[in-house]
Amino acid sequence: MTEEVIPILHVADAAAAVAWYARLGFTQQWEHRFAPGLPAFVEVARNEVRLFLSEHAGDARPGTLVYLRVRDVDTLADTFGVEPTDAPWAREIELRDPDGNRLRVGTPTD
Repeated sequence: MTEEVIPILHVADAAAAVAWYARLGFTQQWEHRFAPGLPAFVEVARNEVRLFLSEHAGDARPGTLVYLRVRDVDTLADTFGVEPTDAPWAREIELRDPDGNRLRVGTPTD
């Protein structure tokens, strides 16, 4: 088993969140509900990077910030129509998902 950290982000509508995260290259792995109509708990993954998206009250705070390192931030910047900025450590963009969670996405500089 590989040890890892998986951020949990609060979302109001898991299906809408999964669609938004698909634009970042994530795909839904599974969804759990204790019963039909109850809140969803979903895993999305992009290669080895995983996020949990939860509709459950109290699972996470709105406005959470997650840093995502990618090979080509410029492609994602084009997808979202934003301009990257150059920091000493990476070329970056900052996005907000439909629920206000913040994602800072960067490609490390050499």
